[in-house]
Amino acid sequence: MPPTTADATRARIIDAAQECFTRFGVAKTTVEDIAAAAGLSRATVYRAVTGGRDELILAVVLRDLHRFLDALSERLSTEPSVPDAIVEGVLDAVAFVRADPTISRFLVPEAAGHMQAAVAGASEEVLRVCSEYVRPYFALAQARGMLRPDIAVEGTVEFLFRMITSLIVLDRARGADAERAFLRTYVVPVITGR
Repeated sequence: MPPTTADATRARIIDAAQECFTRFGVAKTTVEDIAAAAGLSRATVYRAVTGGRDELILAVVLRDLHRFLDALSERLSTEPSVPDAIVEGVLDAVAFVRADPTISRFLVPEAAGHMQAAVAGASEEVLRVCSEYVRPYFALAQARGMLRPDIAVEGTVEFLFRMITSLIVLDRARGADAERAFLRTYVVPVITGR
């Protein structure tokens, strides 16, 4: 189905929001900045995005997340085992967040006080999207006895999300091999039961 004018306007606004978040920082970007970057009036932005800046933050994060999950799916399809997929998936997610200017700006102290509600809302939506995305892979691995039978996809995704967040926030500056060893020792057994 071809995009509607409303869809095209919304995509233009999301592009402008991402540009502004990168240029000014998430906490300092205003709807006025986004409207100017999109070449639209503030009223048009508010009509297209009724949730305002918080909705735009979520839209940018989700668009980037979908791109990441598509790339991750291709990459993980080449992993020889579930433990390898868990370890490499976590490391890819950490690298993605650190390299993504919009998402990494959520982690800076200046953003914390200004965006708590937006970040909390975005986190819930990110968890939901990730759960839906990995559900088929998770079900197949569980049916084949490669994952603990008593865990659910939502809890597993939340656990990994919390691990990824902690690895980003508390960067121990370990090398890649040490990070892999840490994940294999402490994270993989929780999910696989081995």
